[in-house]
Amino acid sequence: MLQGYGPIVQSLLGTLLTWGLTAAGAALVAVIPGTQKNVLDGSLGFAAGVMIAASYWSLLAPAIELAEESKKYGENGEYAWCPVSLGFILGALFVLGADVFISSFGVSNPQMMLALQGTGRNAKEKDDSYSPRNQQYNPSSVGATTIDVFTDNAPSRRRVKGGGDMNLSESLRHHQVMNEQNLSSNHQYQQWRRMLLLIMAITIHNIPEGLAVGVAFGAVGSSASASFQKARNLAIGIGIQNFPEGLAVSVPLHAAGFSVGRSLWYGQLSGLVEPIAGVLGAAFVSLAEPALPYALAFAAGAMIFVVVDDLIPEANTSGNGRLASCGAIAGFVVMMVLDTALG
Repeated sequence: MLQGYGPIVQSLLGTLLTWGLTAAGAALVAVIPGTQKNVLDGSLGFAAGVMIAASYWSLLAPAIELAEESKKYGENGEYAWCPVSLGFILGALFVLGADVFISSFGVSNPQMMLALQGTGRNAKEKDDSYSPRNQQYNPSSVGATTIDVFTDNAPSRRRVKGGGDMNLSESLRHHQVMNEQNLSSNHQYQQWRRMLLLIMAITIHNIPEGLAVGVAFGAVGSSASASFQKARNLAIGIGIQNFPEGLAVSVPLHAAGFSVGRSLWYGQLSGLVEPIAGVLGAAFVSLAEPALPYALAFAAGAMIFVVVDDLIPEANTSGNGRLASCGAIAGFVVMMVLDTALG
């Protein structure tokens, strides 16, 4: 059916298939529970395995092959490692820079994280008031704006400016509650940061895949090896191996506290860049093809950095390291089978 269309339409339809299968994988979050820490750690391990396997079979191996076929890197491709190594390092540095940029905000603006999780209203309500009954504090509830500082000679009760008294035990309890809320907010922020990096890594990985599909359709007929059948099979293969990638994004998000709808949304969103990249690859095939080794290796470096810097360390912090390791093996095997079986 696709053969009756031009290369740009073929690329668009082919990459819409790859995006659709990413969304289908992400939709499994509706039937896979993600409400416990062991589920989060296991899903992080699975995501790590998927990303490690995809980094080699979907990205690095094709990047090396493309560089070897090009005459720019030696007559026999002996310098094919140059663009691949450069792209890999740049990808890792990109994610490192993004991580530093995100972390520079600290937890001073948790509203973004709470908005993503859909719990901003509940979190705000917890901070609205404090009383001995509900263990919350609001100076306005006792008509106060400032609080006098304790000294060694201060009585066991202190006067709050503007009216009202507060027991020492109540004040200490207030500080304890606030400290617990700050710790909880920091933990949630770190989860949000980690999930954002995961989404970003998968999204970066999908850009060169979309370009590859677009270049494959755009190059049909330019050489004996560039056939419509190969381009079609490439789109189908990338689409099928995108299925566990959507799952690898949505399940950790749900386990981290995101709703099913938001987990599905962000899971499919990581694959939405493929149609855009596919159309661009088909339209500018002469420009995109030489850049593919760099782009593929760049995506691999970004994914590997996220795995070793965030996913694996986090999955081993709560006593579920063995479960996370099993999840990583499962994810690796699934992606390896899909990538090698589908060519």
